[in-house]
Amino acid sequence: MRYAIIGCGRISPNHIAAALENGLEVVALCDIEEAKMDETIEKFNLSNKTKKYLDYKLMLEKEKPELVAICTESGKHGKIALDCVEANANLIIEKPIALSLEEADLIIEKANKKNIKVSACHQNRFNKSVQKIREAVEANRFGKLMHATAHIRWNRGEDYYKQAPWRGTWEQDGGALMNQCIHNIDLLRWMMGDEITEVVGMTDNLIHGYIAAEDIGMALVKFSNGSYGIIEGTTNIYPKNLEETLYIFGEKGTVKAGGKSVNLIEEWQFADNLDNADEVKQNYFENPPNVYGFGHKPLYKDVIEAIENDRQPYVTAVDGRNALELVLAIYKSADEGKSIKLPLDKCSTIDFKGRFNR
Repeated sequence: MRYAIIGCGRISPNHIAAALENGLEVVALCDIEEAKMDETIEKFNLSNKTKKYLDYKLMLEKEKPELVAICTESGKHGKIALDCVEANANLIIEKPIALSLEEADLIIEKANKKNIKVSACHQNRFNKSVQKIREAVEANRFGKLMHATAHIRWNRGEDYYKQAPWRGTWEQDGGALMNQCIHNIDLLRWMMGDEITEVVGMTDNLIHGYIAAEDIGMALVKFSNGSYGIIEGTTNIYPKNLEETLYIFGEKGTVKAGGKSVNLIEEWQFADNLDNADEVKQNYFENPPNVYGFGHKPLYKDVIEAIENDRQPYVTAVDGRNALELVLAIYKSADEGKSIKLPLDKCSTIDFKGRFNR
């Protein structure tokens, strides 16, 4: 399968590695900086047939890739995705799927019309720990779901934002919730039944005065099944990343996934006693070298199979929209100082430009 990547920045090595591990032919790289493409070719010892493009539209026209990964700054995801769908390329879009609900909806609509497969890159869904928890949710082992909490307690300093000036801007990124926390926000929504009725949020910029968006966000979420969610996300933790945890509390079960990126199970208690908690903790443990985890490889495998078998990917564009919608609802609630009813039809990060200067 002919594969190309647009954007050769910080996350791109995880995508290239996953593509190669799944036997894809890397036909082209695209970036606005040729040096980044050269580094990628050298790092992965790519074939001298691998083409380099500064213009992704030209790449789509010339190379006709069957699968494209979009790894540019977040604000460009939507426009590039729409152009790729127009060129009949299936997609893996790095999170978030877009920065506006309007663009996300257009991607979904146009991809469905052309039977193009689009996957939002929420790779933590493939963590062994997360898969085990999802299995318990689907088997109704929790009984009535009561509440869940997602904590993302990480650190990002000035050096991180200086690496790429688009980070922390409302036009191209958003803040801690949209960039760092969206993976766990996705898991929270997915585990608790997806449908949300109401969101109350607060956000602030406490110590990152050099960025426009938030470095801390808190939210209370009410799901349509009567359960609740709590979100705590920040990049202010001293002196380094502390943890990313997900708790789920049900009438008949309590689970906690923890570690740097929900990659291990720390609590596993169910009334049915179907499995041994110590064995579960031992068997569903991963120790990734960084917060990106090991999920890209299985996500790529799934998308390839979805294309070959003409089915939807495990993580769809709609899933990507759901995570985006929840973050935007928190932003909207924080901005307007009131609870926000879902679903949201229109909203974008750009709506909150200047939020902390008012």
